[in-house]
Amino acid sequence: MKTTLEESESLTATVEQPNVCEVCARYVEGELHSIDALHESLHPIVRSNAATPDASQLCRRCVEIFSRAQRQIESHSTIFEQNDFVLPTPLRMDADERFTGRGVTIAFLDSGFYAHPDLTEPTNRIVAYKSIFSAEGDQTSLETNDVASWHGMMTSVVAAGNGELAGGFYRGIASDANVALVKIGRTGRISEAQIQEGLEWVLDHAAEFKIRVVNISAGGDFEESYLTNSLAQTVERCTRAGLTVVCAVGNAGHVPGHRVLPPASAPSCIAVGGLDDQNSLDRARRGMYRSSYGPTIDGLQKPEVIAPGIWVAAPILPKTPTAEEAELYSQLHSLPDDELRNAIELHEGVDKDLDEAAMLPIPLLRQLITIKLREGNVINEHYKYVDGTSFAAPIVSSIVASMLEANPRLTPQQIKRILIDTAERVHDIEADRQGWGVVNARAAVARALQS
Repeated sequence: MKTTLEESESLTATVEQPNVCEVCARYVEGELHSIDALHESLHPIVRSNAATPDASQLCRRCVEIFSRAQRQIESHSTIFEQNDFVLPTPLRMDADERFTGRGVTIAFLDSGFYAHPDLTEPTNRIVAYKSIFSAEGDQTSLETNDVASWHGMMTSVVAAGNGELAGGFYRGIASDANVALVKIGRTGRISEAQIQEGLEWVLDHAAEFKIRVVNISAGGDFEESYLTNSLAQTVERCTRAGLTVVCAVGNAGHVPGHRVLPPASAPSCIAVGGLDDQNSLDRARRGMYRSSYGPTIDGLQKPEVIAPGIWVAAPILPKTPTAEEAELYSQLHSLPDDELRNAIELHEGVDKDLDEAAMLPIPLLRQLITIKLREGNVINEHYKYVDGTSFAAPIVSSIVASMLEANPRLTPQQIKRILIDTAERVHDIEADRQGWGVVNARAAVARALQS
């Protein structure tokens, strides 16, 4: 099919310089290429993501992006036949597939964790696990699938999962990075003191486990100047020690007067807000997630950058009622009509609504199954889509790990500057909410290579 770089010369160009791509709406140098000259299976996804409804031409960069999408669709056809199309993170961020965080360890501070197959198979990349509650006789482990485990499991897999349970499709950008998992919470709110204790452990063990990036998807107690806040000061110590600290800003942008709290308010950290890209590659559809924003009590711009905070593919915690439900919904969705009732009967007790609706007419039963998939944000039996700046932050952490693979000499200050300089502004969104804009994974790695 005419989608490779070598074959792209045969695509028709008809627009005089300067050109505007009708798909991504960017000014481009060189020729535009006819959408009709692409493989016909690409036409629907290209046109559905186009900036103009009657788009007929696209730029060379869009040809590359959608050609990669087509290759992934072809190699994971079963996923697309059985489930709605949720963009995998590397594709939606246009990540450079050559750099996947090899040799870099990301530390995650979160309420709890689970040794998910996307981190442990075929090679276990969990190099350390620490619970700050171990002195209190904490019996949880990486095999504990309790309510405290799911959040940290999701943040770590969003960044560094290899998509093991999806044939590599729903992987993180840093799919070859190692991870150090630091449990700083149980159930309920995580305090600043707990976050700080986790950070102190990271500082003490950074050299041992080759930690270069710290992801914190948790917020502090209240507004306070970084000059007097102990947690913010610890973040500054981490930066001076060569650790790049990435923090979620929180999800209270809709609450008047709610500002960014420590640790995200620390000057040297990279505070990450949420983008709503509407699960699309079309930049014209970009908008804001309801993330918190500054300026901080010290007058600092926070967040500095934004990344997808909704429609993010993440793993479902195995061996839980949620996992059982997702497995049932996915199975029913793919079964022929004459097998639906029997399957519901065999899984009696998993979902009360389905049990009671088993004898409904098939069209109504199908509608209920679709509602269940939507309500549970189910992609398939192993993955769902989630929202929150808790998951925007690990996307940025994964990009940082890729930058460090490309150039291990980068300092935290250089990394932050590169992310800011290469970010893309979202049209018609005030700077306070988006900072310098959406992180650009490919451009950031390219700039890292040049530094």
